[in-house]
Amino acid sequence: MIGLDIGGTKTRGVRFEGGRAVADESVGSSNVQNVTREEAARHLAELFGRIGGGAVAQVYAGAGGIDTDDDAAALAALIAPHVPGARITVVHDSRLLLAAGGASTGVAVIAGTGSAAWGRNGAGAEARAGGWGYLLGDEGSGYWLGREAVRYSLRRMNQGLEPDELTTALLASCGVDDPNKLIALFHSAETGRRYWAQQARLVVEAANAGHTTSRELVDQAGRDLAGLAEQALRQLGLDGPVILGSGLGMNVPRLQESFRSALAAAGIRDVRVLDQEPVFGVLRLVAEND
Repeated sequence: MIGLDIGGTKTRGVRFEGGRAVADESVGSSNVQNVTREEAARHLAELFGRIGGGAVAQVYAGAGGIDTDDDAAALAALIAPHVPGARITVVHDSRLLLAAGGASTGVAVIAGTGSAAWGRNGAGAEARAGGWGYLLGDEGSGYWLGREAVRYSLRRMNQGLEPDELTTALLASCGVDDPNKLIALFHSAETGRRYWAQQARLVVEAANAGHTTSRELVDQAGRDLAGLAEQALRQLGLDGPVILGSGLGMNVPRLQESFRSALAAAGIRDVRVLDQEPVFGVLRLVAEND
C-alpha cells in the first residue's frame, strides 16, 4: 500500500509493506489547487520513481482542496498511471490528520500553507469549517501570516515609518530594497500562495525575538484556527478531541498556546498537537474501512 499526503508545498509518499514503512520520500506539491496539472503530474512521476509503483494493491491519498467527488476523481486520474489496477482513495488531507492523531472521531485542524478544520462524530456525520482557499479564507495559515507581514510593512510605509525588524527581514527574503516594491511583487505571476506562505517563518522568528506585532499576528492565527475547530465541533455535537497539525500547527509553540487557550475559553480541553506526520494516518483509515 502507498500513502500520499499532498499539501500546498510538498507531496509526501510512503510505501507500506506489512504495516511497516519501507520507503518514504517527498517532492514538490502535486495539488492542482497550487500548481499546474502538468507540474503536479511531474512531481507524482518523480515520487513514484523513488518509492516504486507498479504492483500496488491500494493507494490512499489525502490532499488539500478535495471538496467534491470531481476533485477526488481528478487527482486519482493523475495517480492511476503509476499504479495500474490499484484501488485509489482520495480524501481531504484533514482526514489523514485526525487518523494520525489516533482518533476516529473529533476534529482535525490543518495549519500549514492553508487552513481548514474537518471532523466526524460517532454517528458518522461530518463537518467542515474553513478550507475555502487563500482568496476567501485560510485564516491562521502560513499564507495568511505572510500576507499580513506584507500588509504590516506597507502600512508602516504609508505612515512614513522606517522599516523595522520584520519589514527588514521580509525585504531581504523577497530580494527588494523598498516596501513599495512589495506591492508589485505580491501581484506578480512570479509569486503565489506558496511563496508568501514561506514568509510566515519571518513572522514566527520575529515573534520569538519579541517583536510586538509579530507576536500579535501569531496569537491571532492561533485564535482563528481555534475558531475553525469550535465551529466543526459544534456542528457535530462534540467537545473533543481537537488535533492540530501541519507545518505551523506542529512547529510553532506560541501558536499552539494561543490555540489551546482559545479553545479552553470555549470549554474545549481535549486538545492535542500531532506528533507524527499525517501520512501515517492512512494505516488507521485503511484498517477502519476494511
